[in-house]
Amino acid sequence: MPSLSTPGTTAARDELTALKSRNSRRTVTVVTYPDDRSDRVGAMTALGDARPEAQGVRNEFALERYRYILQQIHAVNENAHRFLAIYQTLATALVGAALALFVGYRKWGVAPATARGGVIGLLILATMVAAFTIMLIVVGTLAWLDYRNEECDITDEMVGTGFRKRPRPGNFARWYETYVLLFITVSVITMWVLAGSFVLPAMR
Repeated sequence: MPSLSTPGTTAARDELTALKSRNSRRTVTVVTYPDDRSDRVGAMTALGDARPEAQGVRNEFALERYRYILQQIHAVNENAHRFLAIYQTLATALVGAALALFVGYRKWGVAPATARGGVIGLLILATMVAAFTIMLIVVGTLAWLDYRNEECDITDEMVGTGFRKRPRPGNFARWYETYVLLFITVSVITMWVLAGSFVLPAMR
């Protein structure tokens, strides 16, 4: 019978040892999977912890936007008064210059046709100022509506639905801008009616 220490037996023993070594390495590799899973769970936990912080940042941005909208609404309300004051100042100056020309054109030696042209030109300038003021007030009103709707969007999302009522254009009768526009329109019409009825016919 062959001895246990023959070369064939030694080779088989080495092969068996190598196979066991490979199997042991595979086992070690499998054992590392739970560690990877725990890492993934930890990453998901960290992500969940970051969500409240992101929500806080979002709320802060919404608050800053809400403050900006309130500032713009206040600015739009003040601009209407400024535009009315500008119109009153320029219209008074132009109409006063037209009346001064009507009263003193003979004394200054100005021809009646030239004086009439000057009066009409001054009235046209006053009308252009009125039209520009009306345009600014209308644009400001539209901007005010946009800002109010955006304000309601923010309060509906952050506070609760219906916290602030949305503006309704049907309530224009209660807006002071409506009466400012009405005053400007009536004043321009009255200015042209008086000029065509009394001032221009007298300058002959």
